[in-house]
Amino acid sequence: MRNKMLLALAPSLLLLAACGGKGDDKLGEQAQEAMENRADAMDAAADNMSGPAADAMEANAEATRDAGEAREEAIDDSDVNADALTAGEKNAVINGQ
Repeated sequence: MRNKMLLALAPSLLLLAACGGKGDDKLGEQAQEAMENRADAMDAAADNMSGPAADAMEANAEATRDAGEAREEAIDDSDVNADALTAGEKNAVINGQ
């Protein structure tokens, strides 16, 4: 009976453990979204270019997306208490400053 109860509660416990309650997941997602927006702007600029310049801009866009994913993971892994940060501190984290 006890094992069945633990199995029934396991998904809920995993969800609670995953979110951590410190706001770092949301902060990480915002940082990644900011980088994604920059990469989208680079892609749009590349559409107005040709040849090596367009290729370089597209490569920069891809590198920016990769950096955004890495930043999101770093913020989440750092377990920063985003709820305790000021708006300015959150903006600095999101923008990589």
